[in-house]
Amino acid sequence: MKPQQKTMTLWIVVILMALLVAKVAIEDKKTYKRITYPEFIIAVETKNIAEVTFKGENHIIGKFKEGYQQGERFTLLGDTGDTTFKILRTNGLTPEYDEPEKQTFFTTLLLNWGPILLLIVIFYFFLRQIQAGGGKAMSFGKSKAKMLSPNEKKVTFKDVSGVEEAKEELREIVDFLKDPKKYTKLGGKIPKGVILVGPPGTGKTLLARAVAGEADVPFFSISGSDFVEMFVGVGASRVRDLFGEGKKHAPCIIFIDEIDAVGRHRGHGMGGGHDEREQTLNQLLVEMDGFESNEGVILIAATNRIDVLDPALLRPGRFDRRVTVGSPDVRGRLGILKVHTSKTPLDEGVDLEVVAKGTPGFTGADLANLVNEAALNAARLNKKKLDHSDFESAKDKVLMGPERKSMVISDKEKRVTAFHEAGHTLVGMNLPHTDPIHKVSIMPRGGALGVTQTLPNEDMLNLTRARAENFISFLMGGRCAEEIVFGEITNGASNDIERATQLARSMVCSWGMSNKMGPINYHKEQSSPWAAPSSSNYSEKTGQEIDEEIHRLISDNYKLAIDILNTNREALDRVAEGLIVWETLDFQQVQDLVDGKDIGVPIIVDPPAGGGGEGPKEEVKNEAKDPSGNPGDDPLPA
Repeated sequence: MKPQQKTMTLWIVVILMALLVAKVAIEDKKTYKRITYPEFIIAVETKNIAEVTFKGENHIIGKFKEGYQQGERFTLLGDTGDTTFKILRTNGLTPEYDEPEKQTFFTTLLLNWGPILLLIVIFYFFLRQIQAGGGKAMSFGKSKAKMLSPNEKKVTFKDVSGVEEAKEELREIVDFLKDPKKYTKLGGKIPKGVILVGPPGTGKTLLARAVAGEADVPFFSISGSDFVEMFVGVGASRVRDLFGEGKKHAPCIIFIDEIDAVGRHRGHGMGGGHDEREQTLNQLLVEMDGFESNEGVILIAATNRIDVLDPALLRPGRFDRRVTVGSPDVRGRLGILKVHTSKTPLDEGVDLEVVAKGTPGFTGADLANLVNEAALNAARLNKKKLDHSDFESAKDKVLMGPERKSMVISDKEKRVTAFHEAGHTLVGMNLPHTDPIHKVSIMPRGGALGVTQTLPNEDMLNLTRARAENFISFLMGGRCAEEIVFGEITNGASNDIERATQLARSMVCSWGMSNKMGPINYHKEQSSPWAAPSSSNYSEKTGQEIDEEIHRLISDNYKLAIDILNTNREALDRVAEGLIVWETLDFQQVQDLVDGKDIGVPIIVDPPAGGGGEGPKEEVKNEAKDPSGNPGDDPLPA
């Protein structure tokens, strides 16, 4: 019987016994006035008795008449023989007879011993609760690990995609558990621990669940924070109890999620040597590789902060394998999308490869959310299948937030945003090392009033200097368009400037992409959050040269963007006017506008006031300034 069923059964028994004792003990809830036999005779003779009942040989109960004692009932112990009967008959009363129920042996036993037995049962119940687990008093040392039920729906490696290398590493663990002789006959030993490392949302916990589903052995799961309580020594006790349970069910798998909660580097906390987390970590180290062997108990842990873990925890013999679960590449993203859309009706025009290419940097959790948002969008529009527009809308919502259709934007603000995004688009289309333009929009979303999306042909693992400089020009395209067209600049390029500055600083200080500064790392590092800010590891003169080189990189690429837009001024006007009318343009529409073709909307080629950077002929005011963002903020990666 399960613990929950035992507890419920015990409570039912306690309640039934209490009800039975209460029923027998207070069978008659009526209140009676006790009188003596002489008082009874006087009441009979004075006609104050309404009714009389003989219960047995020497027990009389009755009721006074109305108007005398207000119908009060009475009881007495007295003679119920012929004399009493004659007195009643003389005074016009006919008594009734009620033979009392004879108490059985069980009733007598229950009345006499029932309350005592009830107290014993209640005391035993609370004693068991104190000694058992479940979060009750004195049970802090019990492990909170949950054992995977065989009846639960199992996750297998078929449900995991995009992390093929990690699956191969873990499949070997599963194979060892199923057929250990295959490895032991060659002298191999089963790994004691596997640690899964990777960013959030990449599928570390899902991989552990897949191992549990494939191995078909007992699987215990617990979070690292479940070990630590406010009481000293609780964490160590729970570690001992957890591995004790594991030994009973060996071979088995123990999964600790977010192990960095208890596995942080010792000596770096605020509690000194008696810190509760350090005691828990010490016990974990002993259990994993101490004097006692834990044959058949495999520990799988997951973390996204392996840099803070104690070195003793990561050495071979404890965590023998380190499996990196990174963000999936384009093929991995395609596989993940196929898994999540396996039960989703898709339109024939949906190309998941295009969706995969347009989501660089997305993790498995991000892609699952993308598919879910697309399904919700299709359901909201009463569609029977998901089409390409649903995925586009979902991607925009995930990246930037929902459309802000209720936001009131003046025509001037809309025009500024349109030329800003058109500037990004034209610069990106005329540079050799930028990704192809995918979509341009001036529909406000989240904190941005517009966006220019690119679609990489492939995932870029290395960033070249030419590509980095071209991307700086791409980022500055919006600011340059505002300056050329209106002769005025807005705060809409704040995000662009921030990203361009950070990219230029990384090129000079971290990546050695400056001929003047050379291949030297000038990046400042702070050793500890508790330490004072470290001084620069270079001279004041070098710092000035770094600033000058960053300024040169941004200025040169800013001028490049200006030249491109001046050369393609007519195309800039056509794309901007197309955005004002359509609000969103795909690549083909943008290309048609650049080539001077008609896309079905009235195109205004006449440049607006202030063309050529000679100064504005009309004032541009921020009448509909976005409180949470700026016009033209582009949240998309390079």
